[in-house]
Amino acid sequence: MTPRHPFEWISPSAQKCVFWILLILTFFIMATLRVLDVPLKTEIAPSGIVSFEFAGDLSLAQKMVESWGQRGQIVAGLSLGLDYLFLLTYAGSIGMGCVLVARSVSKLAKQLSNAGIYLAWALLLAALLDALENYALIRVLSGSNSAIWPKVATWCAVPKFVIVAAGLAYILIGAVVSLLSRQRAI
Repeated sequence: MTPRHPFEWISPSAQKCVFWILLILTFFIMATLRVLDVPLKTEIAPSGIVSFEFAGDLSLAQKMVESWGQRGQIVAGLSLGLDYLFLLTYAGSIGMGCVLVARSVSKLAKQLSNAGIYLAWALLLAALLDALENYALIRVLSGSNSAIWPKVATWCAVPKFVIVAAGLAYILIGAVVSLLSRQRAI
């Protein structure tokens, strides 16, 4: 029996359309976030907001915030707010991509197909982790002196990035397997 996926409520015929809409939105928001990240790249935060996500230490996180100045802090807040929309689009597009690939390889390799379904669910977890990470970073950005928030952000960022990378790798590998099997059938 094939496990259920998180997009069962969308008809199979509409899933490809939803995937493409989410993918386009993901790229648009990602490009916007990259532009917003430019003033956040400082000597203490060389990767901008990503450096902030992985600070893990209150003192370091506060130094990053200070290095951004008032304008940069406003930009960081805007970036974190926009990331709430981004986490919906990237988790949705990668998760839906996993489902679509899982469907295309279901007759070839059941285990590979099931892995895609499980990854689609894991991407919902990645979105939840990202939301919690954003909340923690907003707390630091707004002046909290609690040492827990930078740690929470890092603890959420690590598995989030692992899940996203696994989802992207699955889509790539699954798509190659699917294409090769189609070429052999010709």
